[in-house]
Amino acid sequence: MSDTIEKVKCLIIGSGPAGYTAAIYAARANMNPVLYQGTQPGGQLTTTNEVENFPGYPDGVTGPEMMVQLQDQAKRFGTDVRDGWATKVDFSGPVHKVWINDTKEIHCETVIISTGASAKYLGLPSEQKYLQLGGGVSACAVCDGFFYRNQDVIIVGAGDSACEEAHYLSKLCRKVTMLVRSEKFRASRIMEDRVRKTENIEILLNTETDEVIGDGQVVTAVRVKNRTTGELREIPVTGFFVAIGHQPNTDIFKEYIQLDETGYIINEPGTSKTNVPGVFVAGDAADHVYRQAITAAGTGCMAALDAERYLASKE
Repeated sequence: MSDTIEKVKCLIIGSGPAGYTAAIYAARANMNPVLYQGTQPGGQLTTTNEVENFPGYPDGVTGPEMMVQLQDQAKRFGTDVRDGWATKVDFSGPVHKVWINDTKEIHCETVIISTGASAKYLGLPSEQKYLQLGGGVSACAVCDGFFYRNQDVIIVGAGDSACEEAHYLSKLCRKVTMLVRSEKFRASRIMEDRVRKTENIEILLNTETDEVIGDGQVVTAVRVKNRTTGELREIPVTGFFVAIGHQPNTDIFKEYIQLDETGYIINEPGTSKTNVPGVFVAGDAADHVYRQAITAAGTGCMAALDAERYLASKE
C-alpha cells in the first residue's frame, strides 16, 4: 500500500471522447473529477488525421486537434487532468480502490471506465509507417471511407465486421479488394453472401499482405502473397483498411467487472452501470457495435449523470 492514499469523488480512467465528455459533465455537477489520460492520451482519435462526421465541425477537424479542444473544455470546468494510467483495481469492497502506475493508491466514491478498445493491426513495419503518417491505413471504414470515394482500396479480414466494412466501402469506392488469409470466411453465411454478390468487391482467398507500398507520404499499392502458391503481386490502391478486430482495454477490471467473451464490459441496458455499484463504463470499452466518437461522447455523458445520481442516493 502506498504511503498516502488520495480520496476522490469521481475518478475517470481514460481520455478519449467518452472520458472527456464524462469529465465535462462531472465537473459541471461539482463532482471534482480526476481524469487519468492512460497510455494513449486522447484515445484512438489521435491516430485519425481528419474527422468530418462529428457534429459542430462543418469544415472538419484533425483527431489530435479535437482531443486538445475536448481536454481544454474539461479543464475549463475544473477537471484535474493527469498523466498516468491505472494498473490495478480492487472493487471488492464499499471503497473503490485504483492504483496508478503501480504506486499511487486512490480511493474513489465513483469510477468511470473509459479505457476504450485498441484496433488490431497486422504489425507490418510498412503498415505502421503509413498508419502513423495518416497516409492511407485505417481500421475504421465508417470513419475514413469517405476520403476514398471513387478510388481503389484493400480491406483485410474474414469476419462479419470485415464483410460489413467491405460492403460499406463498396458504396463509396470504385473497387474493393478483400484479402482473406484462409481458404474460407469466418463470417456468417449471410454476410459472406452479401460481399460475394457485390459487383465491385473482389475476394482473394488464401492471400495475405506482404507489404504496404507508398511514396513516403501516402499509400500507392499493396503487395500481396498467395499462401498456396507463394506468388507475389502488387495491387495499386490508395487505401488499406484492416478489419481483424478490436481488443477492449479492460484486462485490469476482469476480476471484478462482468465482461463478455471478447472482453467488452457488460453494462445494464440503457445505462452506463456495471455490475459493481458506483462503477460506470463509457465508450468503446463497452461498445463493440458502433465505435464512433459521437456515440462514445454520448455514453460519457450518461456515465457522468449516472455517477451523479449514484452519489446523490448515498447522501
